[in-house]
Amino acid sequence: MKSPFMTVLAGAVTSLAMGTAVAQSDFPSKDLSYIIPFGPGGESDISARLQQEYFTDITGQEAVIEYKPGGGGAVAWSQFNDMPADGHTIIGTNLPHIILQPLAKDVGFETDDLNNFYFFHYSPDAILVPADSPYQTLEDLVEAAEEAPGSITFSGSGTYSANHVAQTRFDELAGITTTYIPYKGTGAAVTALKSGEVSAEWGYSTVAANHQDDTRMLAIASSERHPLFPDVPTFQELGYDLEGGAYRGMAVPQGAPEEAKQRLSEIFGEINQDPEFVQRMQELGFFLVDVPADEVDDFLAERRAEYEEVARAFDLID
Repeated sequence: MKSPFMTVLAGAVTSLAMGTAVAQSDFPSKDLSYIIPFGPGGESDISARLQQEYFTDITGQEAVIEYKPGGGGAVAWSQFNDMPADGHTIIGTNLPHIILQPLAKDVGFETDDLNNFYFFHYSPDAILVPADSPYQTLEDLVEAAEEAPGSITFSGSGTYSANHVAQTRFDELAGITTTYIPYKGTGAAVTALKSGEVSAEWGYSTVAANHQDDTRMLAIASSERHPLFPDVPTFQELGYDLEGGAYRGMAVPQGAPEEAKQRLSEIFGEINQDPEFVQRMQELGFFLVDVPADEVDDFLAERRAEYEEVARAFDLID
């Protein structure tokens, strides 16, 4: 991890570099306003609350969480650049939301309006069935979908969400037709699964972690098996090139000082490397990623290319 301070040769320090070092060492100079663009209790909130104590340990300041829900995050994202841009106000950002929402309709912001400085984890997509489901394996479910196209119904967290993206991509990869039913949030999608309203759920590994007693995960869209579920194969192991989920990051308003943006990237990167934090996140079913400020543009470009393929299937773009 890069240090915020540079070790330099005597006589080679410019006044600009010295000024930057001072700015970074003094930041943050007050508590951080950490906006969650959803209601309390969701995965964005859970991870932010875990980050809080480590942020205080590193900086001596508090990360004060505020909730501004609405429009699947769009309400807060569309208003964010009107907020103070001194680096002490940040907002949680989610993929694919911040890319697909502006493609689908006018939501008051464009993807590039959000000045992302770090992406820190993702919840891998996963197929879940009730514990008593007749589908013991992914291939059992695929065979049923082949025999009766459209008859296998999936609950999922909203339209144009990571779950919706995964369902669309998997149907194409497997050569099947299933029916996706969007619900208002992961909780409602789980309830639909447990009540028998649907055959299965496009959920996340985090859902499986929270409902291990009455659900079964058939496959996970990660590059490797999750430590909590060593017996659950990845889609790639089963021959399907499917990897991804709901990615979470953070942004500062446009115009925030570059030094503050870099320092925030370093702080949250340090949190992401803390062994205790890593363990706690894994126990909740997350996978950590480490995308610092100077790699964010490339990361978003890769995700955009992936989501635009699905956006064509959604008829959002030509």
